[in-house]
Amino acid sequence: MSATADRDPKDIVYVNGSFLPRAQARVSVEDRGFVFGDGVYEVLRAINGKLFAARFHNQRLERSLDGVRIALEGDHSPARFVEIGRQLLKENNLLKGQATLYMQVTRGATIRAHNFPPPDVAPTVYISVARFTPYTDLAESGASAITQPDLRWARCDLKTLNLLPNVLASQTAKERGAFEAMLIRDGVVTEGTKTNFFGVVNGSLRTHPCDSHILPGITRSVLRDLARDLKIELDETPIKVSEIPKLSELFLTGTTTDVMPIVKLDDKPVGKGRPGELTRKLQRVLAESLASGGD
Repeated sequence: MSATADRDPKDIVYVNGSFLPRAQARVSVEDRGFVFGDGVYEVLRAINGKLFAARFHNQRLERSLDGVRIALEGDHSPARFVEIGRQLLKENNLLKGQATLYMQVTRGATIRAHNFPPPDVAPTVYISVARFTPYTDLAESGASAITQPDLRWARCDLKTLNLLPNVLASQTAKERGAFEAMLIRDGVVTEGTKTNFFGVVNGSLRTHPCDSHILPGITRSVLRDLARDLKIELDETPIKVSEIPKLSELFLTGTTTDVMPIVKLDDKPVGKGRPGELTRKLQRVLAESLASGGD
């Protein structure tokens, strides 16, 4: 079963202070998000109307906004966006089951110029929700991935709208029948196109450290804390390309992927070609945290 984000029949969204049907929502063709990709975004998971790890998503959104120098004023704040998201879940009858909340902020609409617009140009705020079905079957059997060069800019720690390298790598993975692309930069694994990668090398759980080359994933952070509670040592040392053949387990994490075992990489089996013991354990504890609505 594949994860999906389905449109609800009511389909109410939020744009710049108004709740309205998606079909009536409008954004200017001069919006800098459209013209330059000049904006940031976040995606949250909702389970029975409760948002998972909202505080951490708020903090990351604030960091991204600060990083690209977009200032929000008045009622427009990440904390307020979460409240709007909860209202959208209610408006769209998504208080039962699972859903995703999407929040996007751009630098606003104005005459096209590379430099920032005048201070009186307000940012554009767009928020929406959609029904979501997890990758339950694939998480049980394990997925495949491919390796691709990491061609992104040097501030991957900011969750911006500039996703073209991610899109191209993701499409290559799809064309090759893989679930995700593992990105390689300077001879080491960084992350996926929309996920963080973890691997077990010689019995040690490894992942790339949080620096400018990866996005500090929320599920990554939650899992790091859960691993510590389980006395599982996590070594934040990048996995070298030369170490990939030594991987006994490999998995990725993300808001909509949870802990996803990778059992095949570039058409070669990882370890024994099935989800490993440590991966299964971390799947279970993350599922328990999601069920409890941990924040």
